[in-house]
Amino acid sequence: MHLPPKVTDRAFARLAEIGAADQGQALRVAVEGGGCSGFQYEIALDKAKDDDLVLEGQGERVVVDSVSLPFLENAVIDFTEELIGARFTIENPNATSSCGCGTSFSI
Repeated sequence: MHLPPKVTDRAFARLAEIGAADQGQALRVAVEGGGCSGFQYEIALDKAKDDDLVLEGQGERVVVDSVSLPFLENAVIDFTEELIGARFTIENPNATSSCGCGTSFSI
C-alpha cells in the first residue's frame, strides 16, 4: 500500500495567499532525473491533468503526476520562511541523501 504525500496547512495557506485557486492553478510537485544527487524536485503552479493525484485543503490543490508519486510516498510538502527566503519544501523519507540546495536527492 502506497501512502500519498501529505501537505501541511502552512503550504495550503501560502497557496491561498498567492491566489492559486483563484487563477485556476494548483501547486505541481514532480520528480525528474537530474540535479547533483540524481533526482530533483520541480515545483510550479500548473493545471491539474487527468492522471494526477489531487490533494486538497483550504480551497487549494496540490497535484502530483503518476510517475512522480512513488518517489513522494509519505513525503511532507510544506512552506518555509527563512532568512535566505521563502519556498515550498519537501521532506522525503524515501531520500537516502540530499543536496544542500534542498531540491536534489537520491534514493
